[in-house]
Amino acid sequence: MSTLPLHTDHARLFEHNRFVYPVLSRRSGGISIGVNLNPDKICNFDCIYCQVDRRSQSETRFVETAALVDELRTTLDLVLTGRIYETEKFASVPPLLRRLNDIAFSGDGEPTTYKNFDELMSLCAEIKRDAELRIADCGLRNEESKSAIRNPQSAIKMVLITNASMFHRPHAQRGLEILDANNGEVWAKLDAGTDEYYHLIERTTIPFRQILDNITAAARIRPLVIQSLFMRVNAEPPTASELEAFCDRLNEISAAGGQLKLVQIYTVARRPTESYVAPLSDAEVDAIVALVKRRTGLNAQPYYGNSDY
Repeated sequence: MSTLPLHTDHARLFEHNRFVYPVLSRRSGGISIGVNLNPDKICNFDCIYCQVDRRSQSETRFVETAALVDELRTTLDLVLTGRIYETEKFASVPPLLRRLNDIAFSGDGEPTTYKNFDELMSLCAEIKRDAELRIADCGLRNEESKSAIRNPQSAIKMVLITNASMFHRPHAQRGLEILDANNGEVWAKLDAGTDEYYHLIERTTIPFRQILDNITAAARIRPLVIQSLFMRVNAEPPTASELEAFCDRLNEISAAGGQLKLVQIYTVARRPTESYVAPLSDAEVDAIVALVKRRTGLNAQPYYGNSDY
């Protein structure tokens, strides 16, 4: 059994699954069913804080749609019936967190780079609707199921965790529209305020301006959650000027008509691949949250790290 706190244990496999994995998510406040669309571990970002070891070859290279669909159905059933809490890994989940919050699309790379992203969103939305109807028919006893009985079409969220790099592509736009129609929520990464810091953290050839423009365009259509991870790099936290610039970028998105429903300020909770990356203290995370609220007027929430790894 893992000795890590559950919110730090996001292994991509649950039992024998290759694409679908349940986790206790600190940011969703319950159980999140992860769907990995990048089992080949290829990503168009190479973030210094990422926990995925891209130097080792993955066992599974391609998404097998039939297997993914079967794993999602099985895992949904495991969580919604409560049988997941009979397993060793999830037996210690506190009662208040024994709820299914979402199906989250992230994994070992950027999910929107998957060429059939829109088609897979449609398939998963159908599976979600079937599960909600089964809840309504069976009357399962946990609180999430009671909520689903009252409103079976909106009980389970679909969450896309994304770096926003592909939002301008037609297949990604179609996928976002499917999310919109199925109680979807988009969590878009924004970890920097300046071009220099962006390239230091994300290590990508994709221009920072493209990310900002994509977030703004998407947020004009639906409210977005911004996910922002700050950390120590070579023992140094982000500078005051960088954090001020970060707030400036948020204000620019809002001024351009972008709807930002929440800014998640978090730090390293799982061991990153790069050894020179370390978490901020709780007080430092709180200070960034306070700055964002003061400078932007947006809702912001802290999520703390784990210095013990």
